[in-house]
Amino acid sequence: MKDTMNTASEKMDKTIHALANELAGIRAGRANPAVLDKIVVDYYGAPTPLNQMAAISVAEARILVISPWDASVLNQIDKAIQASDIGINPTNDGKSLRLVFPQLTEERRKELAKQISKYGEEAKVAIRNCRRDAIDKFKDMKKKSEITEDDLKTCEKDVQDLTDKKSAEVDKLVAAKQKEILEV
Repeated sequence: MKDTMNTASEKMDKTIHALANELAGIRAGRANPAVLDKIVVDYYGAPTPLNQMAAISVAEARILVISPWDASVLNQIDKAIQASDIGINPTNDGKSLRLVFPQLTEERRKELAKQISKYGEEAKVAIRNCRRDAIDKFKDMKKKSEITEDDLKTCEKDVQDLTDKKSAEVDKLVAAKQKEILEV
């Protein structure tokens, strides 16, 4: 029983962690190096994550500076950023790239808030799927007479409590990110 609960808890934690990473990649009008985490650059024929080949720093509230350790890859980094879906064109000064994040329009803020809600709902669905899997395992154990009816009820209640707790964490993450996006 403990193994099943631990497995369900681990899966739910992974879901929350994946949601947090997804939300970190959504830009909020402020410079955030996490928006570049998914960008991969062709470095001598090998796809290499941008954050492994350049120093990424926040120069001002809305400006990111990307300083590659090997200046010869500046153009490849530039192309990779333009090909990505972040929607910002970098300015190249020969030694580094600057990304200037524009202020978000009200319409774009609302769009992002809806997208964040959608991510949150997907995470909750994944958490509920973990709950269903755990309860199915418990019912299977009951069928095989490994646990009693009372144990089954207790386990179902424990899994539901865990699900409620993890869903509340998702709600908290989503609410915090929406607040960040919607504040001007």
